[in-house]
Amino acid sequence: MYCRAASLQIPGNIPPDLDRLPACRTRFRPLGKWSPTAMFFISEPSAETITRFISSQRQEPFTYAAVGATQHEPPAGYVVDHNRIKLGTGQQTFEHAVAALRRWQQFDLGWIRIVPDTTPLEAGNTVAIKARTFGFWSLSACRIVYLIDEQAPIRKFGFAYGTLTNHVECGEERFTIEWQPHDDSVWYDILAFSRPHQFLVKLGYPLARRLQKRFARESLLRMLTITGS
Repeated sequence: MYCRAASLQIPGNIPPDLDRLPACRTRFRPLGKWSPTAMFFISEPSAETITRFISSQRQEPFTYAAVGATQHEPPAGYVVDHNRIKLGTGQQTFEHAVAALRRWQQFDLGWIRIVPDTTPLEAGNTVAIKARTFGFWSLSACRIVYLIDEQAPIRKFGFAYGTLTNHVECGEERFTIEWQPHDDSVWYDILAFSRPHQFLVKLGYPLARRLQKRFARESLLRMLTITGS
């Protein structure tokens, strides 16, 4: 169920009982000396650290079975978030939004970003989400699952990525720009299904959900600003 505020949709679902959800594929690593697969840092990870982290994840499997499910119906047993906002109207708005998506600008929120943000939108490419929350830095690995480039009946552009072994969550997220032919409106749409992947995230799940909702809200507003609406 969703409640609407103007063109913004805010998820109103209640997190399920996590103990009853199907397990994600988790790999535990001992604490101690830093390794290329370290996820949490007390200071901002350097470019070299990020490069080594991403390299270590390129051959890792997705941590969930329903790869590509954001194209159809999200699987049972995950929390689903669906948020969208009207960016404006017309071809210029659509092209500006698509260009922003290609540059990962929906992640340029100050406390979170994609690294490297020069990574092309191509299926199979691996990136990291670099975030600073609660005084710590983190890196979470994702791989682009598929691209969207449709002409009809609705003009669409977008992509989805899925989580890899070293990601705080487990699931998939889709980002889409839609140009509706019936009224010329342009929309930015985010669809995700997820559940905690790391023990600390499961322990602090209410805080993790707050961050997920914050990202969705700020990403929508960021795209609205970029398109000049």
